[in-house]
Amino acid sequence: MTISIWRYSHLVLAVSSFVFIVLASVSGGILAFQPISEQLKPYQITDLDEISLAQTVTIFKETYPEVLELEVDANDFVIASVFTAEGDALSGYFDPVTAAYLGEELKPSPFFQWVTSFHRSLFMKGIGRFFVGLCSFLLLLISLSGTVLVIKRQRGIKRFFSRIVNENFNQYWHVVSGRLLLIPIVIITATGVYLSLEKFHLLPESHITHQTGDGLLSETPHISFSDFEIFKTTPLSEVSLLEFPFSPDVEDLFTLKKQGEELLVNQYTGDVVSRVETPLTVVLSMWSLNLHTGKGSVWWSAILALASVNILFFIYSGFAMTFKRRRGRWKNKFGKEEAEIVILSGSENGSTLAYASAFYKQLIAGGYKVFMDEMNEISTYPAAKYLVIITATYGQGDPPANAVHFLKKLKELNLNQDIRYSVVGFGSLAYPDFCKFALDTDQELQRYMTQMLPVETINDKSVEDFGKWIRLWSEATEIPVSVPEPALATAPRQLKKFRVVNKTVACDKTGNTFLMTLKPRWCQSYSSGDLLAVHPHNDHRERLYSIGKVNGAIRLSVKLHDNGLGSGFLHAAGIGEIIRARIVRNPAFHFPVKATEVVLIANGTGIAPFLGMLHHNSKVYTHLYLGLRDSNSYELYIQDIEQLLKEEKLQRFSLALSREADRSYVQNKLCEDAKLIAEVLQRGGVLMICGSLQMYKDVSITLEDICRQHNDRSLEYYRERKQIKSDCY
Repeated sequence: MTISIWRYSHLVLAVSSFVFIVLASVSGGILAFQPISEQLKPYQITDLDEISLAQTVTIFKETYPEVLELEVDANDFVIASVFTAEGDALSGYFDPVTAAYLGEELKPSPFFQWVTSFHRSLFMKGIGRFFVGLCSFLLLLISLSGTVLVIKRQRGIKRFFSRIVNENFNQYWHVVSGRLLLIPIVIITATGVYLSLEKFHLLPESHITHQTGDGLLSETPHISFSDFEIFKTTPLSEVSLLEFPFSPDVEDLFTLKKQGEELLVNQYTGDVVSRVETPLTVVLSMWSLNLHTGKGSVWWSAILALASVNILFFIYSGFAMTFKRRRGRWKNKFGKEEAEIVILSGSENGSTLAYASAFYKQLIAGGYKVFMDEMNEISTYPAAKYLVIITATYGQGDPPANAVHFLKKLKELNLNQDIRYSVVGFGSLAYPDFCKFALDTDQELQRYMTQMLPVETINDKSVEDFGKWIRLWSEATEIPVSVPEPALATAPRQLKKFRVVNKTVACDKTGNTFLMTLKPRWCQSYSSGDLLAVHPHNDHRERLYSIGKVNGAIRLSVKLHDNGLGSGFLHAAGIGEIIRARIVRNPAFHFPVKATEVVLIANGTGIAPFLGMLHHNSKVYTHLYLGLRDSNSYELYIQDIEQLLKEEKLQRFSLALSREADRSYVQNKLCEDAKLIAEVLQRGGVLMICGSLQMYKDVSITLEDICRQHNDRSLEYYRERKQIKSDCY
C-alpha cells in the first residue's frame, strides 16, 4: 500500500527501534516514581526565596565548629557536611533557619538502583549506553515525523489542536494523546540524547577558570558573615552549592555556585573576588538531568510517567493500525489490460479499503473480470466498461495517502475512454468538508468519462448505505452483485448510557410521532444539531436522530414507522429505562450565534434540533417555518413554540398544515415571504433546513427561484458562503 514518505519514515523508525523503546519506556515509567517518593519525605523547606544565604551561613557557623559545604538540591532539600563540637562528622539534611539536623541523605533503594542501571545501559555497559542513546534519538525522530503527519492531517499548524472525530479507537487516541504529550516526549528524547552525548564525551568540555587579583585578597575590613553583601542579597532558592574555606588563609575563599554563575568570595571582607558565568554545557547538562528524571517536581515526574506509559500505547496502536491496513491487501486475478470492471480505492487507515475489497471479491466470485488498485496507480484500462472509485476523505477535505496523486495523474493521462464511472465517498458528518475529496474526484472525472450514478456519500462507514449503493450500481449495470452485511459489520463502539426521563405515546392523532427526553448518565458534551446514534440490536445497524438540547437533556422527535428498527426500539423504551447510544458531533449544523439573522425551516420531526437551538438563543433575530400534517400534530410542539415567542427567543413563526383547509407546505410560506428571505440572505443571514429529503428538494427549488429573482444570485452562491445549512434524511 502506497504511503507518504513521512508515514513510511514514521513506521520504519518505529519498527527498527521498538524493542529498545519498550524497554526504555517501561524502566523510565518506573523511575519517574523515584523523585515522587523523594518529594514525599519531610525534608523540603518552604519559602527558600525568603531565607538569605547570610542567615543560613551565620547560624551554621554559630552551631558547628566547622562547616564544609551547603547544598540545595532539586527537591529544595538543604544538605550540609559539618563537624560537631564532639568532633564527629555529620552530613545529611538540615534546617537552614535553625541548623538542626533532620536526617540522613536519601539513597536510592536497591530496586531503583537496579532499574536505573537497566535504563541507562540495559546491563550492557558502554554498548548498552550507545543503544539507549540511539533509541532516544530514534524516538525523537519518530515524534517529529508524527508531528508532521498530524500537521498534514489537520491541514496546517494553526489547526494542530483542532477537534478530531473519533472514527477508530486506535487512530483517534494515537493522534490525540500524541498531540497532548508531544512536548514531554520531545523533552524526554532530546534530554536523553544530550546525556548520552555527554557520557561519551562528544560535547565540548568546559572548565571554569577564576582569576583573583591580589588587591581583593585582603583580611581587612574584617566583617561578619551576616554582613556579607553577596550573602545578604542571595536567597537560598538561588544557591546550588556553597563550599566553605578549608583554612583561615586569606587565599582560601568561599566558592558559591548560583544559577548561571560561580563566584569566589573573600572569607574576611565578603568581597566578590571572581565571578564567572556557568558554561552553557554545564547548564544544559543540569537541565537535561532534571527534565529527564523529573527531579524536584512531583507534577513533572507524573507527566514523565504518563508519557512513558503513552509511548507503549503508541507502539501498540501504531502497529495495530499498520496490521489493519495490511489486512486489506488484495491479489488481482486479472490484469488491468483485460479487466471489464476497475475498482480504485482511496484509504487512509484501511477501513475504506475493506469495503472496496469486499465488493471486489463478490464480483470475482460472480465470474467477472475485475481489477483493483489504489487511486494513485490510475492508468489506462483498454477493456474496461465500468470504473468504481471508493474513497475516504482525509483530515479536512484532503485525499488519503494512497490517493494524493490521483487528480494530477488523471489530468496527465487525459483519458477519453468510453467508461461509465461511479464514485462512493466515505466520511463523517462531524467534519465540515464531508466527503469533499470524493466530490472533487467526481467533478474531475466528468471531464473524461460518463457518470453512471450521482456521488454516493456514506457517513461513518454505514453498512446499509453502502448496500444501498451496491443495489443502485447493480441495477444500472445489470450485473447481479451484493455484499453480505456480516462481511462488513462491526460491533458498535463507545456506546454511552442514557436514561429515558420522559416520553409521549405515538398515536394516529399525532401522525404516529412521539417526543422523547433522554438524560446522559455521565457528563457529555453535545449541542443542538448533533446526532444521537442508536443501535437497536447492539449490532452494526445504526439509526441517527437529530438532537435538540433543552435544559441539559436530549429532546428527540421521532416518527414511529411500521416495523421501524430504530423508532420501534425507542418507542418501546419505558420511562426510567436505560438505553445505549452515542453522540455524533455535527458542527456543520450548529446554530450560528454570530449571524445577523437566522431562518429555520423544518417539517415533521425535523423541528427537534431547532427547538433546542431556540431555547439557547438570546441575541439572534430568528424566523421559524414549520410544516406539519394538521393541527393535531402541532399540539406536540405548541407549548414550546408559544413559550419561545413569549420569551422573544423566537421572533416570527409561520405554520404550514398540509392536510387542513389551506393545504400549504413550507415552500408556499417561503414564497409568500420571498422578499424577506432574499433580504435575510443579502444581509448575511443564515438559512437552516431540517426534515425530509423531499421537503429539502422542494425548498431548494423555491429558494433558488427567490435568490435569482430578488438577489440575482444562485442558491449555490450562498451555500459556498456557509449561509445555507441542512440536515435532512
